[in-house]
Amino acid sequence: MPSSTTTLAAVAAGCTLLAYGASRLTSSSKKASTDVALTDLDDEILSEEDCISAEDVVAIFDKLFLTMQNVVVQLSQQVQQIQMSGQMIPEAQLRGLLKAEFERALVACQAQVYEENDVDADCLEEATWEFMEEADKYPKVKRAVERFQKLYESISGEDVVGWTPSKGTNNSSGGGAAKKELSAEELIKAATLYFETLTEKMVDIAKEYVAAGKDLKDPKVSQQYQMEASSDANDAAEEKLKSEMDIVMSDFRAAVDKHSRVPAVGQTLGMLQIKQQQELMAAGVPMM
Repeated sequence: MPSSTTTLAAVAAGCTLLAYGASRLTSSSKKASTDVALTDLDDEILSEEDCISAEDVVAIFDKLFLTMQNVVVQLSQQVQQIQMSGQMIPEAQLRGLLKAEFERALVACQAQVYEENDVDADCLEEATWEFMEEADKYPKVKRAVERFQKLYESISGEDVVGWTPSKGTNNSSGGGAAKKELSAEELIKAATLYFETLTEKMVDIAKEYVAAGKDLKDPKVSQQYQMEASSDANDAAEEKLKSEMDIVMSDFRAAVDKHSRVPAVGQTLGMLQIKQQQELMAAGVPMM
């Protein structure tokens, strides 16, 4: 029977912005945002190649997402090994450990990605928020940033999707709304709906790739699939939860934390995870 540690890790791995202020790094790069205030031009005239473009932001967040998604998988495997040894970790403690390990790995990942892209952390942060302020104009930036926010949210349990310094958090995942407490039975129903929708969408995307002649075993194709599936499949599953059961992700995660020691809940999530892996493998998706 899956324990609470396995249950939380399964949800985090299945749910696949940088937490503001979690780990700000500095480097010697001179890149800055393309949207420089006029007053800044008095100090220095920047050439176009010195600026951080929307494409730069997308590429950086895509790389961070792919690297940290693998970290989430590794954390899930480590938690399962702990569970198999018979150790039990309280939910709150486990959530804190997962978050700490995620952020520790993120610090190392950021340093490498920033160096590879020759960007300064402060300048990247400024550019990111400027582009996010005009999300309609830069939809690819919004998609890349919120995809990473969802990954961080699945580990930390914090509502960060849509967060910006000026707007705070949007209400898409339940921020500001009245909390809805789920019973264990309601959670089982919600988890089944969520994971079945998630898996169905991921399989559909995989089939589209195969039909287009794309080899999912090719590392570059696999990475492209991971990013597309992580956004589209999660969105579809969250929308299904909201439309059919009026449940938002923050309430769903809270219910998992509350009921994860209930045998039926752990068994259901464990079986859903196994079923998902089997269906994805059958669709030709290589396991990470």
